[in-house]
Amino acid sequence: MTLQRPVATRCRHALVNWLRPRGKLAFLASLPPAASVLDVGCGNNSPRDAKILRPDLDYTGLDVEDYNQRDSLHYADTYILASSADFADAIAAHAGRMDAVLSSHNLEHCDDPAAVLKAMAAALRPGGHLFLAFPCEESVRFPKRRGTLNFFDDSTHRSVPAAGAVLDSLRECGFTVVYACRRYRPGLLASLGLVLEPLGWLLGRNMPAGATWALYGFESVIWARRSGAATGTRATPPVPVPATRMDG
Repeated sequence: MTLQRPVATRCRHALVNWLRPRGKLAFLASLPPAASVLDVGCGNNSPRDAKILRPDLDYTGLDVEDYNQRDSLHYADTYILASSADFADAIAAHAGRMDAVLSSHNLEHCDDPAAVLKAMAAALRPGGHLFLAFPCEESVRFPKRRGTLNFFDDSTHRSVPAAGAVLDSLRECGFTVVYACRRYRPGLLASLGLVLEPLGWLLGRNMPAGATWALYGFESVIWARRSGAATGTRATPPVPVPATRMDG
């Protein structure tokens, strides 16, 4: 089946990558050709966004329910639903098979986030790449907003991942941390959030494009690489990456 790649969506992706150079779409854009990807917690039309951005990817989406997917599911090469109790086991079934694993705002929803993190790490081939994004620990004290700014705005959130503990766990699993930011504040987007903040405060809601999240540094973002040489003929990512940093 030929998948539709609307021009408007592709233009939005280009803008998001420019505004969020360490976000999920930028991570996907950096992957080698035809990479196999496991998207853990793939709601909010993630299959559609991934395959429109990178139609060459071998994309597997995994979640506990069809959350805000609309027409997205037919974009996935493979789509798996697992119960919350079996979630880590469903990830572990892909051990050693993936070139990349991404988890965007999933860990905070998990019954056993430590087991899920270890299963994601194990799913990667040597040289494979991992993307993680989750609410920062400080978000428990942020203002309450529609669209979630305070951690407790989302009733499905279970526990706040500790960025330091996540990084320690990844290093114990043999990962090199390529990039880590405890409170991700991309400059242009944070500036837009500052301009729009009075309106957001009046309306009691987050402003579009992730501007409010950028202003407050709502997300912790981590890029990591599993040790060992990449297998097969796939190339390494096309751009160099800076040294690890963990800023506020």
